[in-house]
Amino acid sequence: MGAISLTDRKNAAISRGVGMTTQIYAERAENAEIWDKDGRRYIDFAAGIAVLNTGHRHPRVIEAVKAQLDRFTHTCHQVVPYENYVQLAERLNDATPGDFAKKTIFVTTGAEAVENAVKIARSATGRSAVIAFGGGFHGRTFMGMALTGKVIPYKVGFGAMPGDVFHVPFPIELHGVSIEQSIAAVNKLFAADVDPKRVAAIIIEPVQGEGGFYPAPAALMRALRDLCDLHGILLIADEVQTGFARTGKMFAMDHHDVAPDLMTMAKSLAGGFPLAAVTGRAEIMDAPAPGGLGGTYGGSPIGIAAAHAVLDVIEEEQLCERADQLGGRLKQRLEALRDSVPEIVDIRGPGFMNAVEFNDRTTKLPSADFANRVRLAALERGLILLICGLHGNVIRFLAPITIQDSVFSEALDILETSILAVSGGH
Repeated sequence: MGAISLTDRKNAAISRGVGMTTQIYAERAENAEIWDKDGRRYIDFAAGIAVLNTGHRHPRVIEAVKAQLDRFTHTCHQVVPYENYVQLAERLNDATPGDFAKKTIFVTTGAEAVENAVKIARSATGRSAVIAFGGGFHGRTFMGMALTGKVIPYKVGFGAMPGDVFHVPFPIELHGVSIEQSIAAVNKLFAADVDPKRVAAIIIEPVQGEGGFYPAPAALMRALRDLCDLHGILLIADEVQTGFARTGKMFAMDHHDVAPDLMTMAKSLAGGFPLAAVTGRAEIMDAPAPGGLGGTYGGSPIGIAAAHAVLDVIEEEQLCERADQLGGRLKQRLEALRDSVPEIVDIRGPGFMNAVEFNDRTTKLPSADFANRVRLAALERGLILLICGLHGNVIRFLAPITIQDSVFSEALDILETSILAVSGGH
């Protein structure tokens, strides 16, 4: 009897509900490269789903974590607090958009940050309803699932969702949904389904993540801010995937001329260590009573130490500017393929939060098959890619912003070769 493969062991030991994009088992990683257990090298254009803007094992992050390990690893901040938690809150209060006093809490995951933002909004307003957008993704906890605007795979089979959650269409010109239609849908909700005086918050990703990397138009964000101000509703920006230099600015909301009342953050905040945050207007953040917010692992000393290093690296290595440069090169390379690849229908995204969308060349309908074949062709050549979008026809690019120029050039060559190979073979 032969040895059991690692994949067979995984299938026998782990719930099938934990899906896997690849069958690569990581052995080590550095910046934008991963080596598997067989020693094969891959270029990582997934970055743990936008977690590693500063790359795998950035020396500054590792140094900060090692130093913290030598001091203490856990006390629970609600029991025995520590200064670097306070200091990181001060830094986020200063860094996030909005010229007003702010406060911050730390938790562990993006979903947990969203849950807490809703709790805070409900506590501050005395209202219960929340409005979210179709195609949005806000986590896998029950409130996160309810807010998420995609059924498969996130909601299917999990029963009733929490109530008082309403969805409106996200404006996507490519798919025939205008800003005016989205705002009209909100007003229709107010007329037909929920009194605006019962709405605590509207939550939006400034660039939809799982939904397909569609940027929210500036006019939409201004209209939402006006609607919120008119009705006493709080605006929550979910920056879990968009934050920390990914879009060419520290936060995607920095591209807009309005500020949210609350902002959720996670993923790249701590460079690979679990940490999430909610930052918002001080008076709103203070609405819950003492003990109403928190969590045993919330604001882990290890994650906090890593996050301080991440903020330093973003500033010192000018990663916002680098994101713009890398994204420009990527989009230029993809644009050059348009004439020879009729399946390409859109290339988009601010900074280095970019995507390419594919339709079938004959039916002109979204083609998940084409996108997946490109992903697999690239994987065979050593490039890890991720798919997103309601129709599964979008490839998103989330390489570390610290990727070396030579590795980036190599990845672009693989990407081009893979797209041309799939398109040429139809």
